[in-house]
Amino acid sequence: FFQVVHAHKPHFMALHCQEFGGKNYEASMSHVDKFVKELLSSDAMKDYNRARVYLDENYKSQEHFTALGSFYFLHESLKNIYQFDFKAKKYKKVTGKEIYSDTLESTPMLEKEKFPQDYFPECKWSRKGFIRTRWCITDCAFDLVNIHLFHDASNLIAWETSPSVYSGIRHKALGYVLDRIIDQRFEKVSYFVFGDFNFRLDAKAVVETLCAKATMQTIRAADTNEVVKLIFRESDNDRKVMLQLEKKLFDYFNQDVFRDNNGTALLEFDRELSVFKDRLYELDISFPPSYPYSEDSSQGKQYMNTRCPAWCDRILMSHSAKELILKSENDEKIVIYDHIGPNVCMGDHKPVFLSFRIAAGAGKPIANVHKCCVVQ
Repeated sequence: FFQVVHAHKPHFMALHCQEFGGKNYEASMSHVDKFVKELLSSDAMKDYNRARVYLDENYKSQEHFTALGSFYFLHESLKNIYQFDFKAKKYKKVTGKEIYSDTLESTPMLEKEKFPQDYFPECKWSRKGFIRTRWCITDCAFDLVNIHLFHDASNLIAWETSPSVYSGIRHKALGYVLDRIIDQRFEKVSYFVFGDFNFRLDAKAVVETLCAKATMQTIRAADTNEVVKLIFRESDNDRKVMLQLEKKLFDYFNQDVFRDNNGTALLEFDRELSVFKDRLYELDISFPPSYPYSEDSSQGKQYMNTRCPAWCDRILMSHSAKELILKSENDEKIVIYDHIGPNVCMGDHKPVFLSFRIAAGAGKPIANVHKCCVVQ
């Protein structure tokens, strides 16, 4: 992470985290404060003299807990940064470093919502939701939305239909967020939505493609007759097993297909965003699927055999936000959309980042240009 900061030297940086405290947050949340303090006081971040940190750590509140964490860092060279107060409906100048945690519901500088339980009834206690903040840099206003959408509970169910039932649930939740951030309560501004969308490849289409010449064996539970495993074998070649599929197993014999050329051959099955093409824009993806990586620290490039690898972690934007990003005819690298730590274990998700120059006061004849970086 620090290497990416050093390489791109952003003036304004947003870092969005999901599942703060990890899978066992009751036991691990105690480590979060130390992590945050080390991040804020680190030598790598010493030139960022203002910061805002919003951590949803209140896991005892079943009604509100999202486990989201949003960090915003402002470089000392950047003047006149304002953040929107949603309660007072006005911008306030950002000074100093402030950390907010536990009860973010009472913080007027953001909007936070957890999705209604009936969106994903399979999960007894979902932590999925979003946090929204609004910023103004030299007359250029934009929303930054930290989002975490619903996962695939079962590979077997995801494989049944195209698109999957889980895809429909994510579609509904993302639509809810987009409607919320452009409703009538506040002035409409450009927005960036980034986090763990849990977008998956169209499982049915992927399996049919990867196992086009295979025969399928169905294994059912003896007591319930429920399908518990699918085994795809090559028709010849000694009936070699190509793919084994269970609720939480996606064991394909050749992982290289997900890594070669950054998995480009599989992008045609990444279809969940197409529903929102009129509302959201994304730069071309040129990095391998961001999930599910091995959590073994010695296997930075290895995928786990739990899910079909997919581009879960994304940075999306409104079409007006796309217009804010300056594109240089001379320097193609001025806008960079990539992943962090390709060879290093970063957990089961590989973070992604977007670095760009934003036209402050866009639309004005003379606009100051500042470098901006958003990180999922």
